Amino acid sequence: MYIYNVTVSIDKSLTEDWLQWMKTVHIPDVLKTGYFIENKICKVLHVDDEGDTFSIQYTFKEMADIEAYQKNDAARLQAEHSKRYEGKYAAFRTLLQVV
Repeated sequence: MYIYNVTVSIDKSLTEDWLQWMKTVHIPDVLKTGYFIENKICKVLHVDDEGDTFSIQYTFKEMADIEAYQKNDAARLQAEHSKRYEGKYAAFRTLLQVV
């Protein structure tokens, strides 16, 4: 079992809009790709930053799942996020293995 983790720091003035959009549009679109079996969104606490920071975690079973997602869907979905929040966020992605 693996986790695709996306950490996002969003401008505080956009936090509520971003969370609503993530929960109702972006995360459902990511899950519709069929590569992930569940997800969580968590607020990162105690971050000295000008934005609010969140960890979005998508669980998947096989490395082939994330490879297919990255090949077939990631660029399009990331572009939608970038267009909507351009210049108002920072993000990085990590892959985790559940042990």
